[in-house]
Amino acid sequence: MQSRLIKTNTTTQHVWEAGSGPLVVFCHGFPELGWSWRHQVEAVAAAGFHAVAPDMRGYGGTDAPQGVEAYGVLNLVGDMVALVQALGETEAVVVGHDWGAPVAWACALLRPDMFRAVACLSVPFNPRRANRPPIPTFRAMAKAMGKDFYMLRFQEPDAEVEFAADVEKGLTTAFWSYDGATPDDRRGSGFLEPGVSFLGAMGEGATRPPWMSAEDLKVYVDAFTAKGFTGPINWYRNMDRNWELGAFHQDKTVSVPALFMVGENDPVRGYSGSGEAELEQWVPDLRGKIVVPGAGHWLQQERPEVVNEALIGFLKGL
Repeated sequence: MQSRLIKTNTTTQHVWEAGSGPLVVFCHGFPELGWSWRHQVEAVAAAGFHAVAPDMRGYGGTDAPQGVEAYGVLNLVGDMVALVQALGETEAVVVGHDWGAPVAWACALLRPDMFRAVACLSVPFNPRRANRPPIPTFRAMAKAMGKDFYMLRFQEPDAEVEFAADVEKGLTTAFWSYDGATPDDRRGSGFLEPGVSFLGAMGEGATRPPWMSAEDLKVYVDAFTAKGFTGPINWYRNMDRNWELGAFHQDKTVSVPALFMVGENDPVRGYSGSGEAELEQWVPDLRGKIVVPGAGHWLQQERPEVVNEALIGFLKGL
């Protein structure tokens, strides 16, 4: 696996890549990097594909434009289109995890001519719902529970401050709190007690998950220390704007072949469960829907062998 900078017509992107053959592009989520796909890049390359995992817009070695509106999903899809073109290709399979999953689903939804198949981890496809912008929906859900929700906190102008105050502690806590190996009574849910911060809700005692080496953690800490958290959290600040700009694909289904995987203990299932239950309705060529026993949110790092086997089988079956 090698790294390099690729200048596209939207941003200069830092990527990890290996192999040659049909192109497979990997989109990471929050708070991660292209490095999060290290196990898949090498395995997919060894299986006969050109695997490319960029640091997404605002992360790591990729450009971080100024302004909240620069981080809308249409910008992010545009980055992936531009990356495919800069690599000299006309089509690719797109793979996404966490926030990278909505980007990957949107790539397949909006540019099926380029993105010939899609595989997503953790976050299922959620179609645009009429009169249901996401932030008011989450606010109503949280209010009914007497709690706050972390995505609501991320709308606040100083949401990144608690992460930036101690980058290593913030990242360690975030990874630990959504990990499958964390005890059930300590694992985060996304819902917070009023007045308690996102990291404060996890309490003390967070440690590196068993799948993350000290060297891996340092890659993340160095990247976020250098770049900060404003760009990544701006993705969340565009959620309602994404809904407003998405009316043109209301009720549209994902037409390309698809694969979905999720950890059994992934907290995201607690607030995206309807999307998982309705996946076959909105993704008619769904070729796999896999729940990994005992796994949490960071599926491709927690269970790389399981993910690699399913992903390579999906790719070779296209």
